[in-house]
Amino acid sequence: MKILVINCGSSSIKFQLFEMPGSDILIKGVIEKIGQSDSFINIKKNKKQDVNFKIEILTHQIGIDFLLNYITDHDQGCLKSLKDLDAVGHRIGHGGEKFRNSIILDESILSEIEKYNELAPLHNPHNLKGIKAIRQHLPTIKQVAVFDTSFHQTLPDYAYMYAIPYALYEKYKIRRYGFHGSSHHYVSGRACKLLHVDIKQLKIITCHLGNGSSIAAIDKGKSIDTSMGFTPLEGLIMGTRPGDVDTGVATYIMKKENMGSDSLNTLFYTESGLLGITGISSDMREIEEASNTSKLAKLGLEMFYYRIKKYIGAYTAILKGLDILIFTGGIGEKSVKTREEVCKNLNFLGIKIDKVSNENTQDSEKVISTADSKVTVMVVPTNEELIIAQETQHLISDHHQSGN
Repeated sequence: MKILVINCGSSSIKFQLFEMPGSDILIKGVIEKIGQSDSFINIKKNKKQDVNFKIEILTHQIGIDFLLNYITDHDQGCLKSLKDLDAVGHRIGHGGEKFRNSIILDESILSEIEKYNELAPLHNPHNLKGIKAIRQHLPTIKQVAVFDTSFHQTLPDYAYMYAIPYALYEKYKIRRYGFHGSSHHYVSGRACKLLHVDIKQLKIITCHLGNGSSIAAIDKGKSIDTSMGFTPLEGLIMGTRPGDVDTGVATYIMKKENMGSDSLNTLFYTESGLLGITGISSDMREIEEASNTSKLAKLGLEMFYYRIKKYIGAYTAILKGLDILIFTGGIGEKSVKTREEVCKNLNFLGIKIDKVSNENTQDSEKVISTADSKVTVMVVPTNEELIIAQETQHLISDHHQSGN
């Protein structure tokens, strides 16, 4: 079964074409800077040298058009025609309470998903663009939505509820949902497979650190708490998002700056976090470089490390112990300094990392803790696209078997 996985962001499209169930990747890549004059495409095929195109991609539809033409190109492609494609899986940021599991899409499901656009404005509207673009070329192909929130549907009510009038939960379903579910799901399972241990016997903390960051407490394979909440704003400090903020700060800013809700959303989603504190960038590499001379860059990093460390302590408490700590995401996988600072002085929790191992991960799956560390600390590159492909395969196979 050939499954195309698409992850549409605000200005990008990540994609992978899988041959399932073997999980072989036929082609993968990313279209960056959509809508800008310097947009480009990077494609990797069969582990060969990267192929790069500098081409103006004004919309997600144009990006999908290019992708489908490329994978069926006589010389460069890997499919004879689009008829060889069996299904398309999509990452969807927010599924609310309604979508506890992945689902095959139809018109009514799309309408329901659109209702959550206001809860994940940087994610859902753009995710939906990919679905609609595929329908322009392949109106009858099965498309599957895999929700970032689904993995966290196992949170107990005392963990997901906010202490606001219960009537507001009943009316608007205001509660904590959590995000990055596919990533937390994948890396926790992958780590246990690499260590040859049973996930149902273990207590795990997964740190997905990137431009968007979240942390999850996983007990016996199930998420029991996670740092993001009703929207992807809560929790850890991120590239442009502030994480945990006193709600009084929001109302105070609105009053003092004569700011409406839309402007406040812009402030919290795109102008805060590491960018807001440092005034330099939301890119960890640039902030780390600037921290030698900039006090604000140094402060931003210290705040970033501190918040992660605080959550690790809290989640170790609710798990009643810790067996595995995992770093993933762009920063978690690549920033030696972040892993070192987060784990520093956590010996009392049984966390000790090996300096040499930590400095030589090279994007690999690797244990970076010392031999005498009670907690196994690992770097596990995430593969959300594989989880989406697997979910899509299972749903499509079940659909065929049921005779639909």
